[in-house]
Amino acid sequence: MKAYPSLLFLFAIAISLQAQKPELTTFFEKSGGLKTPRYDETVQYCQKLAAASPMLHYSVFGRSPQGRDLPLLILDKEGKTDPVSVKSSNKAVLLVQACIHAGECDGKDAGLMLLRDIIAGNDKEKLLDKVSILFIPILNVDGHERFGPFNRINQDGPEEMGWRTTAQNLNLNRDYLKADAPEMQAWLKLFNEWQPDFFIDCHVTDGADYQYVATYALETLGNMDAGLTDWVKTYYEPALISEMNNLNQPIFPYVQFRNWHDPRSGLENWPAPPMLSQGYTAVRNCPGLLIETHMLKPYKQRVEATYSMLKITLQILNRSSAELKAAELKADARTASKAFRELPYTVEWNTLTTDSVLREFKGFEYTMDSSDLTGGLWFKYDRSKPATWRIPSFEKCVPEKQVKLPEAYIIPAEWTTVIERLKLHGIRMTNLKKETSLNLNTYRFTDVKWQQRSYEGRHKLGYKLHDSIENHVFPAGSVIIDMNQPAARVIAHLLEPGSPDSFVAWGFFDAIMEQKEYSESYVMEIEARRMLAENPQLKTEFEKKMADDAAFAKDPEEILNWFYSRTPWWDLHFCVYPVGRIFDRKVVDGL
Repeated sequence: MKAYPSLLFLFAIAISLQAQKPELTTFFEKSGGLKTPRYDETVQYCQKLAAASPMLHYSVFGRSPQGRDLPLLILDKEGKTDPVSVKSSNKAVLLVQACIHAGECDGKDAGLMLLRDIIAGNDKEKLLDKVSILFIPILNVDGHERFGPFNRINQDGPEEMGWRTTAQNLNLNRDYLKADAPEMQAWLKLFNEWQPDFFIDCHVTDGADYQYVATYALETLGNMDAGLTDWVKTYYEPALISEMNNLNQPIFPYVQFRNWHDPRSGLENWPAPPMLSQGYTAVRNCPGLLIETHMLKPYKQRVEATYSMLKITLQILNRSSAELKAAELKADARTASKAFRELPYTVEWNTLTTDSVLREFKGFEYTMDSSDLTGGLWFKYDRSKPATWRIPSFEKCVPEKQVKLPEAYIIPAEWTTVIERLKLHGIRMTNLKKETSLNLNTYRFTDVKWQQRSYEGRHKLGYKLHDSIENHVFPAGSVIIDMNQPAARVIAHLLEPGSPDSFVAWGFFDAIMEQKEYSESYVMEIEARRMLAENPQLKTEFEKKMADDAAFAKDPEEILNWFYSRTPWWDLHFCVYPVGRIFDRKVVDGL
């Protein structure tokens, strides 16, 4: 009987502790899976989660143009919060991000629930035995707060959501290389600081109607290191597919029909360019998973599917973190090696239209009617009639453009914006100590044309490239970028003008395409006649140009400028790429 008061006391303490436990039901769950929280509510919940467990830490990794913090949750079983201590424990680092397109918020709600469930225990913390998690619940924080019910016309829920682009109207998932957005610059610093081992980007897809709640993309078609590609194809992807099937949540590779909306036209696939998230991490030797839930499925189903894919990935990484990290070390060593530079490097890929395999695809019966409104095709899907087809999938990719990589690049000191952007990518460089004159391989540009319409805040340009050897005086402070480093693939995409995502293609070097000095007609009329009289070969070349180019033949200014370009007064730097390519290792080592 004497123990009875003690039992009552212990029971009272237990009740008191239970009452003090924070209520961690998410906003999404409270709404019955119909709503997603605003930015402030999301941050408050993140902070509440962090306060509930020593394993979880709330942090900020940057600020948006409108002044909002970029939130980050760090989850580690020992409560470690910095990359050095986490890496020292030999764990794999998983980086998960949501709301890069802030109307596509499935990953935010799925990630918050998963982190909550892990810190709640029930054996889920075993998911942290060999993995630490970085979770960005909202990357596009300003776009997220352009909140409303009419931001995604193709999407079934949540009731209100954010906007696709940032406050500066930039699509962050086109910005990984050029890094114009402050949010992306902050992301790159975070990536370089932590050097994650696996990456997940959570999206919601547009396109046709079909049965799958979730689709996915993995970089297995040639743009990633062969060893990492093998790990993804032979281990990660089969396990992900199998375990999603076991949950009765079948997934399918990201759906891209050859004719938009038309499943029977067949599927096609290609390596993601590095301006996109998983394309970028692939060239950084970090495998990435793109989750694309289907916009026409109810929001609750989409979030649940995303939750499952995140959790399964954690399980897979816990089983194979050592193998993945070993493969990444080998990939870094291969990328930095002389052998890598001796092979042609592909900066653009093409999907063969003559080679396909048959894939089983679960869709819905549909008709293609002629629209009496527009005259175009009107696709009508019948969800009451699920259908399974075997359709051709075109997924054999071959190089479209390849380049010979140098031992190093050298960039004149005056190109400060380019140099600073390269630093954002974690690229190692050294400075030239004194002014140096060098004869180097570079390029000349002809037929330069800018896009008429702006794309992501820039007018991209096209051109023809010609190999050239030029003498250039590089001032002290110019930067030498040795390709003997793991970021060599990124360097190639940024500095090789043949890459569709190069700094040249994005307009960072537009000024070199502008003629700055001109001749007066009364001078060149005399000079041109003298040149024709003294140079028979020039006369033949001019007559051919006049015969072949009708527009040129009718343009007096262009005719005189043509002669001017062949005089000693012509600007020798006009349309010449100022970045040098050094192929001699001895020259690199001597700088």
